[in-house]
Amino acid sequence: MSYFSLEELYCFGFKSLGSNVKVSKRASIYDCNQIEIGDNSRIDDYAVISGNIQIGCNVHITAHCLMAGGTEGLVIEDFCTFAYGVKVFTQSDDYSGRTMTNSTVPPNFKNEKKQKTVLGRHSIIGAGSIIMPGANVAEGVSVGANSLLLKPTQSWSIYAGSPAVKIKNRNKSLLKLEEIYLRDKKNDSI
Repeated sequence: MSYFSLEELYCFGFKSLGSNVKVSKRASIYDCNQIEIGDNSRIDDYAVISGNIQIGCNVHITAHCLMAGGTEGLVIEDFCTFAYGVKVFTQSDDYSGRTMTNSTVPPNFKNEKKQKTVLGRHSIIGAGSIIMPGANVAEGVSVGANSLLLKPTQSWSIYAGSPAVKIKNRNKSLLKLEEIYLRDKKNDSI
């Protein structure tokens, strides 16, 4: 995978850019002045990133993902992982037929749902999953592949299905590993 250099990334005009950020040259990034990317985060081939987005530290957005922050905003907290083809939306058209749809139609003929969406620390979203506006993912949540998340989740839980439902609780052992990782990282910088 070929990544933009740090100098090239600075030329994009990101709202903020952490250290050791990797963005594939095959990713599509729009509205850079509204996008923040934290330390050690990575965006892979063919990902599409647009709108008001805050990406934390150690976030991995794999190939073919779509992160649509829109106007309301998308917050991706530290240590989040998005498997291939995940889509996260902060706005959606009204599909009921009561209003018109699509971006070519003026707002007064539409009824878009716009809602800030937050993905908590250590969440992992399985391949092909879709997260709709306001379906906040709490800390430590795991979402199974090809799931459709329509509602907020409970922390440290595993969800799957379409629509996604809670399957069981998720193990928190990774928090001990996070402590070691952060301690080692701090010691390396001294």
